[in-house]
Formats: sequence, C-alpha cells, structure tokens
Amino acid sequence: MKPAGAATDLREPRHRVSRRAVPYWTVKALGRWIVGGAIGALLLMVFVPDTGWRIGVASVVAVIAVIHLVVMPRWRFAVHRWELTDIAVYTQSGWFAQERRIAPISRVQTVDRERGPLEQLFGLANVTVTTASAAGPVRIEALDLATAAELVERVTSTAEISEGDAT
Repeated sequence: MKPAGAATDLREPRHRVSRRAVPYWTVKALGRWIVGGAIGALLLMVFVPDTGWRIGVASVVAVIAVIHLVVMPRWRFAVHRWELTDIAVYTQSGWFAQERRIAPISRVQTVDRERGPLEQLFGLANVTVTTASAAGPVRIEALDLATAAELVERVTSTAEISEGDAT
C-alpha cells in the first residue's frame, strides 16, 4: 500500500490559479474571435453571394463566440489547479479536455517563469517545470506574479535537496 500523497496519487491539487485568470482568458479568447471573425467575414463576402446566408452564418458564429467567451474562462478557472509537495508538482488543467499530471521532484530538470505581454497586463505569470518525461513539461498557467515567483523558488529549493538524479 502506498503512503497518502505518494507521487503516483493523481488526486485533485489544492490550489486554484489567480482569479485574474478569468478576465485574462476572456480577453485572450476575444482576440482570437475578433481575428477569426474578420477572416470569416471576409470569406463570407467573397464566397457567399446571398446576404441572407451571410447574416445567418455570422449570427450563428456570434452566438457561439458569446457562449464560448462566457463559459470557457469560468469553466477553466473551476478546473485549473496546482500543488507542490515535497515529492511532486501536481497540476490539473483544461476545460473541455482535462488533464491531471504529476512531476516527481526527483525528476525536475528546470523551472521557468514566463510572462507574455497579456500576462503582464493582468499581473500573471506561468510556471513550467521540465522533467525527464516523454510527456513534456508540466505547465501551471495564470498564477499571480508573487505566487509564481514563490513557486519557482520552492520547486528549485525542493529539487536541490531531492535525492533523485533528474533523469
């Protein structure tokens, strides 16, 4: 029997991402809908001669966009979680397709903090923990800046004292 909290325990992590993630994800998705909508409108103008069809298609796309912009950020906020223990970094992410991952501290190779222009605007940062895993790095998105800085420091110091070889 494995001890509670063992590295193979795919339980729900304890900590949520920043509440500012909801407006951040909304603005990020809105930008994509605006660009996609402009391209779609151009294609409709060129390839669909009937105005009625243009209005119908544009209306359906607009309704889908509004539903996506209202539902997706809140759903993601409800799902996205993270946790650091002495033995692993736990993450849970997604909204439509959801994923839970663990990165054993003994396998940590690098820890990075990233902030793009939009994250900077919202005071957020992303933390990426790279391990010797074929599944790729573990990424924690939309943390407030202070939490991200503390997490990077804690993962780094915890990995330093780990007895693993990070391979």
